[in-house]
Amino acid sequence: MNQPKRMARIEVAKQAMNFSAAHFTIFNKTDREDLHGHNFQVSCIITAPIDSTGIMFDYSIIKKRIRQLCDELDEKTILPENSPYLSLKVEGGYTVARFNGENMLFLPRDVLTLPIANTTVEEFSQYFLNKLVEDDGFIGRGIESITVTVASSPGQNGSADWSLS
Repeated sequence: MNQPKRMARIEVAKQAMNFSAAHFTIFNKTDREDLHGHNFQVSCIITAPIDSTGIMFDYSIIKKRIRQLCDELDEKTILPENSPYLSLKVEGGYTVARFNGENMLFLPRDVLTLPIANTTVEEFSQYFLNKLVEDDGFIGRGIESITVTVASSPGQNGSADWSLS
């Protein structure tokens, strides 16, 4: 008789998995938040089979990759490339964000644009999730599901899920 696959779920939520960034949420074509910042915290839940040694796999690769992604976003103003209401261009040595008739000028070294529709915890969690599941380090590890959560403050977060099923 075949033994059922032993499955486990681990959560990785280390203090070092964070980034500080400025952003503004765009609500519609005329309304947005003022530019402000957060200390965002990232966590990840992985479901995978347990092997004969009693572990899923060496999940330090996940911690390392999330820290790397956080470092790329840290201390930047993050702007969404895919917003229907915000246009971005480089002009006169600045990154220019145009919203509702206003031009906001940023030094390129202070800005990071991401392929997201808005700078919300929902979109940040999807961004991190996409980066993780595209990473070669996760192939062949038997991962059945991943949930990535990004929090802008305690009790305020967004999550994105990926599953084989």
